[in-house]
Amino acid sequence: MSKVVLAYSGGLDTSIILKWLQEEKGLEVVALIVDLGQAEEVQEAAEKAKRTGAARVYVEDVREEFVRDFVFPALQANAVYEGTYLLGTSLARPLIAQKMIEIARKEGAEYVSHGATGKGNDQVRFEVSCLALEPSIKIIAPWREWNLKSRSDLIAYAEKHGIEIPVTKEKPYSSDRNLLHISFEGGILEDPWNRPPDDMFVLSASPQDAPDRTTTIEIDFAGGIPVAVDGEKLSPAALLDRLNRLGGENGIGRVDAVENRYVGMKSRGVYETPGGTILHIAHRALESITLDREVFHFKDSLITRYSELVYNGFWFAPEMELLRKTVGETQREVTGTVRLELYKGNCRITGRKSPRSLYDPQMVTFEEEDVYRQSDATGFIRLNALRLKIRARLRGQDTGARGNE
Repeated sequence: MSKVVLAYSGGLDTSIILKWLQEEKGLEVVALIVDLGQAEEVQEAAEKAKRTGAARVYVEDVREEFVRDFVFPALQANAVYEGTYLLGTSLARPLIAQKMIEIARKEGAEYVSHGATGKGNDQVRFEVSCLALEPSIKIIAPWREWNLKSRSDLIAYAEKHGIEIPVTKEKPYSSDRNLLHISFEGGILEDPWNRPPDDMFVLSASPQDAPDRTTTIEIDFAGGIPVAVDGEKLSPAALLDRLNRLGGENGIGRVDAVENRYVGMKSRGVYETPGGTILHIAHRALESITLDREVFHFKDSLITRYSELVYNGFWFAPEMELLRKTVGETQREVTGTVRLELYKGNCRITGRKSPRSLYDPQMVTFEEEDVYRQSDATGFIRLNALRLKIRARLRGQDTGARGNE
């Protein structure tokens, strides 16, 4: 039998696909579960894959690798898609694809498969990444082949074949969880006017129910990478987990967005990203005192391009490699400490300091000082206004000419 490596989560889609690949394609299925921080879901998924008929089940713990090699580089770039989405799912997909190819080589598998639909972004992220890493791999995308047309069809298929499923007709929205976030899509969320149900959220308390007290934290950075919380050095995964708990307790990081998918349609997603939100705000604050103005502005101009490449699935593309190296160069001096206050959904900067700070109190003080000659500003202003004066005079001549006609 030919082998296929299936990126398996234990969710509705991949639960059905595992059985479908066996029955409809006649393939030996090797289930790959990539542990990105799904908590108890990982072990449950492994047991379920065996019960559903997987020939072998691999569980790859990549939590540290995920945060270190994907989340933190995106943090250094301040990557946010369309101003709201911190790319939690997008950053996980290239790593899953990388592990799919590794297991396919180990197993001698001819195929890989995934549960992404033909309408979504994940099909692009998985397949472009797989082909970039292994050009000869063959890909099976069931959603583009089978005659199951909807979530309801999948639920019916599962009931017919006795497959356990994690969703019901009453709660048909799907979710994707890792250490950076959890996302919710589908079902009642497909109407952008519908309010997300309160019992849907997993990682964060409602801001209204968060504690009536402020939580103050300090985060240390080295070269743009967070390394400690409140003075305690932590591994990448442990640090993000700590901030997830602190942020979640205080209602930080909920986002309800309608975004533009790469395939051309708009979609509505609801996200919880407590730790990532805190880190993003803290990193920006530290950059404000450690980056040169022109470097800061140039780097900001790259945010949209960087975020689009991640969102669209081009993590392993040459232009992305170039961008990551460029961003990395800007982070050499981004070292220091940021103090924040968390309170009922708000994350506020209350202090930032750095041994590499470009902020000079002697320069900006309103008190008496000798390091800056205020009279120098006169020539600076005149030179910058010169082209505007010339333009205004020219317009005045044109107005006068028209008035004389």
